[in-house]
Amino acid sequence: MNRAQLASFLRTRREALQPEDVGLPRGRRRRTGGLRREEVATLSGMSTDYYSRLEQQRGPRPSEQMLAALARGLRLSLAERDHLFLLAGHAAPHRTVRADHVNPGMMRILDRMHDTPAQVVNHLGETLAQTAPAVALLGDETRYTGLARSAHHRWFTDPSVRRRHPEEDHHTQSRLLVGHLHASYTRDGRGSRAATLVDDLLARSPEFAELWRGHPVPAGYCPAKRFLHPEVGALELHCQTLVDPDQSQTLLVFTAAPGSPSDEKLRLLSVIGGQLI
Repeated sequence: MNRAQLASFLRTRREALQPEDVGLPRGRRRRTGGLRREEVATLSGMSTDYYSRLEQQRGPRPSEQMLAALARGLRLSLAERDHLFLLAGHAAPHRTVRADHVNPGMMRILDRMHDTPAQVVNHLGETLAQTAPAVALLGDETRYTGLARSAHHRWFTDPSVRRRHPEEDHHTQSRLLVGHLHASYTRDGRGSRAATLVDDLLARSPEFAELWRGHPVPAGYCPAKRFLHPEVGALELHCQTLVDPDQSQTLLVFTAAPGSPSDEKLRLLSVIGGQLI
C-alpha cells in the first residue's frame, strides 16, 4: 500500500469533482472548487473520519469493498478504479468477471435524475445504483447479497417480489427475465456468474426450467410494465433504456403518460423519495 500516493490520488479526484457532477447543490458558502471530504464520504457510504484519515495518510488499508465504494463515490473510470486498487495494495478487479463498477457517464446522468425513478443494472439483473424515487417505487435493490442480487433470481425464488406486479403479468415477466438471462449465459459461457445463476434456478424453480428449455429470446429488455405499489396503488409505467455496451450495463428510466393517474403517483413518489420503503 502506497499511503502517500493513495492520499494524493483521492485528493486530486475529489477536488476535480464539482457538486453538480454528483447531483449536489453548490451552495453560497462554498469557497473552493471540488467536493468536500464529508460529501465524498456520504457518496461512498462511509464515515467522514474514515475517509479523512485516508487522505491524511493515517487510515488503515482499505478493503476491496471500501475501494469499490470509493470508486463509485468519486465517479472513477475503470482505469482510475484499477489504479486506486493498485495504490491500496490490491490486484485490480477482473473486468470480465464482475460488472459492479458503474460507468462515470452513467453516474453523471443518474445524478441529474433526482426526481425520476431510474437505476443502473448490469447484465445479470443486479442493481448497482438507484435514485431515491426508484427506491420508493421498487425498494432498495442494492441491499441484496449473493445470488439474490440478481432480479432474475429473486423473481423465481422470492414470492414477495411478484406481489409488486399484477398476477396476469407474471408469465410475461418470467419469459422476459429468462430470455435476458439466456442471452447473458450464451455470451459468458460455462463457469461464468450467469452460469451459476442458471444452475441454481434450474435446480430450484420448475417454472424457470420449463421456460429455459424453450430457449426464449428477449424481444426487449424493458417493455411497459404495471406495478402494484403498497402505498400509492397501481401504476402503469413505460421504461426507457440507455445501454453501455462496454460494461454490459443499462440505465433504466421509468416514466408515465403526462397527466395520467400514474404520472401523479410518480410525482408523489419523487417527493417522498425513499421514505416509503
